[in-house]
Amino acid sequence: MILGSLIDEIARQAERATDTVSEHLFEPTIRLGVSGLSRSGKTVFITSLVANLLDRGRMPQFSANAQGRISSVFLQPQPDDTVPRFAYETHLAAMTGVKPVWPQSTRSVSQLRLSFRVQPKGIISGLRGPKTVHLDIVDYPGEWLLDLPLLNLSFAKWSEQSLALAKGRKTHAKKFLKLMSNVDTSTQLDELVAQNLAQTFTEYLSASRDAGYSACAPGRFLMPGDLEGSPALTFCPLPMGVDKRGSLYREFSRRYEAYKAKVIKPFFRDHFVRIDRQIVLVDVLGAVHHGPSAVEDLKLAMVDVLQAFKPGKNTWLGSVLGQKRVEKILFAATKADHLHHSQHSRLEALMQAMVRGAKDRAEFSGAKTSSVALASLRTTVEESRKHNGTVLDCVRGTLLETGKEALMYAGELPEDPTELLSAAQGGADKWLDADYSVMRFAPAKITLKQGMGPPHIRLDKAVEFLLGDRLV
Repeated sequence: MILGSLIDEIARQAERATDTVSEHLFEPTIRLGVSGLSRSGKTVFITSLVANLLDRGRMPQFSANAQGRISSVFLQPQPDDTVPRFAYETHLAAMTGVKPVWPQSTRSVSQLRLSFRVQPKGIISGLRGPKTVHLDIVDYPGEWLLDLPLLNLSFAKWSEQSLALAKGRKTHAKKFLKLMSNVDTSTQLDELVAQNLAQTFTEYLSASRDAGYSACAPGRFLMPGDLEGSPALTFCPLPMGVDKRGSLYREFSRRYEAYKAKVIKPFFRDHFVRIDRQIVLVDVLGAVHHGPSAVEDLKLAMVDVLQAFKPGKNTWLGSVLGQKRVEKILFAATKADHLHHSQHSRLEALMQAMVRGAKDRAEFSGAKTSSVALASLRTTVEESRKHNGTVLDCVRGTLLETGKEALMYAGELPEDPTELLSAAQGGADKWLDADYSVMRFAPAKITLKQGMGPPHIRLDKAVEFLLGDRLV
């Protein structure tokens, strides 16, 4: 078994090295990872990104396009035969149809390849013909991203952290904690007891996610797929107990390790570590709306998740040997169209402050980072209204639930983001002098003109940071 695994790994490394040499010598490839926690808008982002790269009329900050060096962009079959294709056409049709709706969220890993024909720039550009650059976009559920930090945690340590979180969310974890208080972890495993514990734990995670919390691992408990009901998902955190053969504690510990080995590690090995550019989408406004505890939880979850990235500058030799690093990381606060443009700089500042620790570590390792407030698909128009003698900068859109138009003033974000982060870190129950609203808007009805992608906010700025230096 060990010898076979070793041979498989050597073969995999050799195959990657061969592919990478070919890329560097002939047609370079940019592998872009799109990640983010639940409801951050990954599917909408990828759909709008592809549409606006194919029809670039709304991309003035994308330099290769603005300089007229892109002769064509076209879709190609994805390079990995075992990975499903991202359903771009289906998602775009949903967003831009006669009765537009939001596309279904990400349920599994998917991939799409865009190829650019680009005229190089520089002194000898006239002597060189156009080159082809491939962009491989990798999409995966945000819930799976939450699993990566578990690779560095033992069952005992993970249990300690998870139970502490549950006790801090008593409203949502009440049933699970009550059931846990009556369990003797040193007794012989009873499969019905194990299933009841796992189910109750899953219900607690689901309720936490609905309440705006981000740290809800293991992620596959919320999106099990074909693993539903398997022993790999039939465990939960337990207080330290007697670790004896056949006991509930021993079996749950074994299943936790199996989950890491058979679920997390294959995803990490086959997809995550091959990425060299990364955008992390974050629903900052949603967390602010849910209150200080949700903001602090999101901040801590982002720190844990970003520790799984391997940032740094790629070298040609390192890439050939399969030692890829994430060269650029973009932190994007999504749903900027829920705010008037006068507040976008504050939303961006809050995003920067929330990931400051991870940003500093990435830059120290040699990676470039940036932050942006964006909307992958603009759903609102801006409007100002007087209220009690004060002019409020609002947005207007169509409500998802009722189909009626509504005017929203989300609240004014502070100029100094530490006002919010300090309150969140201090354990405040609510914001002292502000109330932040969120409405769920449906996609606006749009007519896509020739050469124009869907309307967005700063998608072109994001593309320039992520791809601009590779299209020269």
